[in-house]
Amino acid sequence: MNEFDFIRRLRDEMQSRKYSSRLVRGIGDDAAVISQAAGRDLLISTDLLVEGIDFYRDATSASLLGHKALAVSLSDIAAMGARPLWSLVSIGAPLGIWNRSFAGDFFAGYLALADRYGVTLSGGDVSETPERIVIDSIVVGEVITGKAVLRSGAEPGDQIFVTGTLAGAAAGLKLIEMGARLSRQEADGSEQESELPAVAGGRQGPITEPLAVASGPTVIDQSNQRSDDDAIQALLLRHLCPSPRVGWGIVLGEERLASGMIDISDGLSSDLAHLCRESNVGALIQSASLPIDKDVIQLCGRRALDPLALALHGGEDFELLFTAHPDNVARLPKRVDGIEISRVGEITNEPGVIRIAEKNRVWELEPRGFEHFRKD
Repeated sequence: MNEFDFIRRLRDEMQSRKYSSRLVRGIGDDAAVISQAAGRDLLISTDLLVEGIDFYRDATSASLLGHKALAVSLSDIAAMGARPLWSLVSIGAPLGIWNRSFAGDFFAGYLALADRYGVTLSGGDVSETPERIVIDSIVVGEVITGKAVLRSGAEPGDQIFVTGTLAGAAAGLKLIEMGARLSRQEADGSEQESELPAVAGGRQGPITEPLAVASGPTVIDQSNQRSDDDAIQALLLRHLCPSPRVGWGIVLGEERLASGMIDISDGLSSDLAHLCRESNVGALIQSASLPIDKDVIQLCGRRALDPLALALHGGEDFELLFTAHPDNVARLPKRVDGIEISRVGEITNEPGVIRIAEKNRVWELEPRGFEHFRKD
């Protein structure tokens, strides 16, 4: 299937997937035309996925790759407290990879996630590359003018929270590097249905439940242990098929509950350091309150996985790390779209200093998340 046949097929497919009347013109012209709403700011985020750096071709599937390409950009929009509305995606692939099957599966995964959040694919590009697959994803969202949640809003005394669980995605990557692979049944899917309701934070709005964390950290349920094989498959999916916390982002932004926010893409220690730097504050983290993925706990002794190190420094969990003023803590819902939050620490008045309390000692935490172009 050549470039222009593909674009025509995709344009026809998108005729029934136009979720916003403000998209005046999408696929088919040189640029998308979007009508700007009064009193709204647009937020634009882009992410690049490069084979061999951000994913391994033999460890994923085209549909999972499509899902992840959109998920990582949705996570950035969620971290700003915005609603995602439109997306663009560009793909470069070797001639031997690009065919009807690959393109169909990639966009099946991509559009399934887009449909879930009411996001309209509005354009993009395709190109032939010499060896590696390269994907560039762009998502456009919006907030009420001046209400985007920034990294620079945290203040001393604010409480620190994270959504969901930590360490699962990094553990999944380590398992891939050890040779683990998804079963065919898992690889053929493009979404973690157990974590995503029918429309999570999309056209029908986030589903919230009343607060239950005001007096202490949320305890993530560690029951219902599964077989090691099932735990491995779940961790592989945490890495290959992340679930962006769009619903939480919308609630935190529109209800003005978060003072500062960032998504955990490079690792909690690294991303918290970014937030502290922008806000000119420090942080104290309680290690016992970190919501470590139960499958990581189960496998840690048998698979050489360090749960605390993975929770602190492992990347690509794509959870939201946010701060809330003490007066707003009681207003936080317990769950949004079935995902809980955990209170993991407090913002301090030591600019740039992050400390962690573990058992009977407190020590300074050195950020060690993933960083491109770093020379070790």
